[in-house]
Amino acid sequence: MEGPLPEQMRAAGTSLLAALDPPTRAAAGYAFDDEDARRWLEYRPRPRPGVSLADLDTAGRKAAHRLLATALSPSAYAQAMAIIALEEVLDRAEGWRRGRHSGDYWVAVFGDPARDDRWAWRLEGHHLSVTMTVVDDQVSPAPIFFGANPAAVRYAGRPVSRPLGVEEDLARALLDALGPTERAAAIIADEAPADIISATRPRVDGPLEPLGVPADRLGPTGRALLHQVVALYLDRLPPELAAAEAARLDAGQLHFAWAGPTRPGQRHYYRVQGDDLLIEYDNTSDDGNHAHTVLRRPASDFGTDVLATHHNSHPH
Repeated sequence: MEGPLPEQMRAAGTSLLAALDPPTRAAAGYAFDDEDARRWLEYRPRPRPGVSLADLDTAGRKAAHRLLATALSPSAYAQAMAIIALEEVLDRAEGWRRGRHSGDYWVAVFGDPARDDRWAWRLEGHHLSVTMTVVDDQVSPAPIFFGANPAAVRYAGRPVSRPLGVEEDLARALLDALGPTERAAAIIADEAPADIISATRPRVDGPLEPLGVPADRLGPTGRALLHQVVALYLDRLPPELAAAEAARLDAGQLHFAWAGPTRPGQRHYYRVQGDDLLIEYDNTSDDGNHAHTVLRRPASDFGTDVLATHHNSHPH
């Protein structure tokens, strides 16, 4: 699809709903003002709003994938597809007991993309949740959650599947680049938390404490690597959204924090925080082979920013 991103997203959302039969369309659609359904993040295998891709025909599934692709860069879309495929790998590893399957991903649309000036959508399942809010043809991204279990599948010590490998490797390179004083400020705990701190909460209030080491205390290599980590997460978005997010963060201070051992293969966690930015990563199974990552905008998740602008210019 060509044209500005809001138009691409609107066209893809409209095409998705048109590809569904009336009962399925009704199950996929929610009122935009249904806050409980719209402000939703659930990366565990639990019931969720919307319709399952497994219950759609080929045209419906392809329409859902085309909508998802409007929200992600090509590399992030490839990560998302690898995450979905891992459901089959995990099911095999668990002896097929839980019935996990790669069709257990659900799409929901809030409002009418063909007519409404406020609408949103989400595609979500185990270890994947992508939410986009469109208001007055402004796209507000986040939360975007990517996870992987197993985080790595290896043959003779070499990875054959590692969809979130760059997220780990860049942060380790940053940690390795820190001097003793910077490293002491960055490592906030000897043990990693059991999961990302923001978890599935619909709202994240304020920065997570402790903040860790600020960017202005890092040397040139450390600052460059910290900005690479942030760029990696922003580049999950299409280029125009990633550029807008980078510009929004440009003048603010960033902080980097690490928890847990620093050797590979052990439970570890890190986060990056900035002005209306929260990046979290954890890899906290016993052998450090089950990863969670999230990109959030604590003050703007689920379109809070564009909705505030809309309400200021369109008093109700």
